[in-house]
Amino acid sequence: MTNEIYLTTEELAQRIKYDCRTIRDRLKDSVLIEGKHYFRPFGGRKILYIWSAIERDMKAGSAPQSAPVQTAGIPMASGGFCNV
Repeated sequence: MTNEIYLTTEELAQRIKYDCRTIRDRLKDSVLIEGKHYFRPFGGRKILYIWSAIERDMKAGSAPQSAPVQTAGIPMASGGFCNV
């Protein structure tokens, strides 16, 4: 038996502090992907969100990106460097 937490749109909205309409209109199918972040039990219309997947991806999206390492040289238009 799994210990997954499944949430309705309203419950997810409370957890992530977004409006239900924002989740339905802007996040679902662009950021929240069916089969990864949510599913439709028994092939119906109701949607249940998978909290562990959403929480994992929210945290991964906010992780600080490491700054690109610059080497000595002349900067090129393509973004690289010409080493001299």
